[in-house]
Amino acid sequence: MSGEDPLKKTGQPGKPGRRGYRIVAGRSIVFDEEGFFWRFEDWHEEIAEAMAREGGFELEENHWQVIRFMREFFSFHGRAPLNRELTRGIELSLLTIEGLFPEGIKRGARRIAGLPNPRAC
Repeated sequence: MSGEDPLKKTGQPGKPGRRGYRIVAGRSIVFDEEGFFWRFEDWHEEIAEAMAREGGFELEENHWQVIRFMREFFSFHGRAPLNRELTRGIELSLLTIEGLFPEGIKRGARRIAGLPNPRAC
């Protein structure tokens, strides 16, 4: 994102509903107000695993298939894949993908994959 200071509007970093730093898997990461990564490049597999555990599940091969596809698609196209692009790209049904991530595709898969907040959704 622009040169804006990621903590400029943070009253109490790390509190829900506030943008700020949080330590995840031993790394200091800036998250936005809804828990999405502030910087795409801060993502790491260890962080994704820790975030999944916080959500009450472990990442298995199908999760990684979704996460890797989403990250590669975003890196190439500069946007998240549409649901139909996602299902075609990994050959899993939308219901299967939704079932993998308890918070669904937006709050679950996109967030754990380190994609930016889809505020327009």
